[in-house]
Amino acid sequence: MFKNILVICIGNICRSPMAEGLLKCALAASNKSDCVVSSAGLGALVGHPPDTKACQLMMEKGIDISGYRARQINKEMIRKADLILVMEMAHKAAIEQSEPSAKGKVFRIGEWGGFDISDPYQQELPAFKKSLSLIEQGITLWMQKL
Repeated sequence: MFKNILVICIGNICRSPMAEGLLKCALAASNKSDCVVSSAGLGALVGHPPDTKACQLMMEKGIDISGYRARQINKEMIRKADLILVMEMAHKAAIEQSEPSAKGKVFRIGEWGGFDISDPYQQELPAFKKSLSLIEQGITLWMQKL
């Protein structure tokens, strides 16, 4: 069982906060609330709140991520995580290159569906909706494995 799951994107204000919120809810609904889920960014906008479009879409699902603040990934987070979920293959490569001990525990959220989740940053609402839909698909597939 994975006790510490880390979700990664680039800025940590769009995709990973949405994924963190959805994964926490899915785990709680599955009585797996002993699992800690957090997120960070490879190039985080440290201290910034999630994008307003991400907050809006998550509130529509009853999940409030507005209090979240972006964090930069570091080696300690990587080492503590049992599972690291990323949005794109390039994120996996970047983490494994910076911290070789991460190999074997870094996977895409879309791993089981064979897809990446593109960055909606500074795009219109439809791009955020598409990313959120893919995140939901990926989390649904991951929940069957967790």
